[in-house]
Amino acid sequence: MENRHLSEEQKRTIEESVRNILAALGDDPDREGLVDTPERVARMYDEVFEGMRYTNEEIARMFDRCFEEPSSGEMVLVKNMDAFSYCEHHLALMYNMKISVAYLPKTKVIGLSKVARIADMVCKRLQLQERITSDIAQIMQLVLGTEDVLVHIEGEHSCMTAPEARNGYDNHGFLWGI
Repeated sequence: MENRHLSEEQKRTIEESVRNILAALGDDPDREGLVDTPERVARMYDEVFEGMRYTNEEIARMFDRCFEEPSSGEMVLVKNMDAFSYCEHHLALMYNMKISVAYLPKTKVIGLSKVARIADMVCKRLQLQERITSDIAQIMQLVLGTEDVLVHIEGEHSCMTAPEARNGYDNHGFLWGI
């Protein structure tokens, strides 16, 4: 599957929007430190939101090369994969995320690095932490042909840890699966 990038028109729209935000905040988008910021933000968005250009089914097809392996009854676990994403409510960074994925193989196993790449692609969307867990689980189920998938995520959210938003919760965990 081809790598999908933002079109030149989409990049120009992002650049113009960033310039407008900077001006609305009272800064000069043409000053030395900001003049290239709109272009940098557009390039960054092209990369960090790549997952928005693919459905869960398309991501599953990207990583569907598995090994045929008769079930041993043993759980496969990939623990504490580092990840970050962006909250869809505030466009705030979700950071220090640790993602763990476990599954009980039926007839297929997937390379461990592909589990991390699936998690990474899912995180490259405007997200809710709860949806990250269910999206990863759904993709793993599609790839492996098993319902026996568990996803656990812990992380911190800028929208929860910023001084004006603090309410005593700094770390959130979500569990989806078996």
